[in-house]
Amino acid sequence: MTQHTPHAVEPKLHWEDFREGEVREFGAVTVKREDIVRFASEFDPQPFHVDEEAASQTMFGGLIASGWHTASMAMRMMCDGYLLHSSSLGSPGVEHLKWLQPVRPGDTLHMRLTVLESRPLKSRAGVGLVKIRHEVVNQHGQAVMEMEGYGMFGRRSA
Repeated sequence: MTQHTPHAVEPKLHWEDFREGEVREFGAVTVKREDIVRFASEFDPQPFHVDEEAASQTMFGGLIASGWHTASMAMRMMCDGYLLHSSSLGSPGVEHLKWLQPVRPGDTLHMRLTVLESRPLKSRAGVGLVKIRHEVVNQHGQAVMEMEGYGMFGRRSA
């Protein structure tokens, strides 16, 4: 993946820029066999992630990326797609994470963001809370992962 520099001094996106119902698409990463094996060797060394012969004997029928690898690639696409260019203040957590389809070598993934709700944070005047569904979609248009959670963003005006 291409490395990008952090956001400029003045972020382009603030809480006010995330409107309920809005859908954005961004990112593109082609999954490489070597990256699947490298990630899994360190963090999730199950046979279907690190050994092509063993993986061919599983219900997956071949090597697949760890779900955690998919989540990591999604995080990178989110950073490049909007977080590094926003007033992001982090997240209180993910409420829902589901792996829907195996991710295989050669797949090209992109992201679809849907704003589910947006409201000012009562306890902090300069912060807004945004509930977002992120879907990771492959080159066939199939969702391979989905997650929902909240992001905190600085507001242009309190």
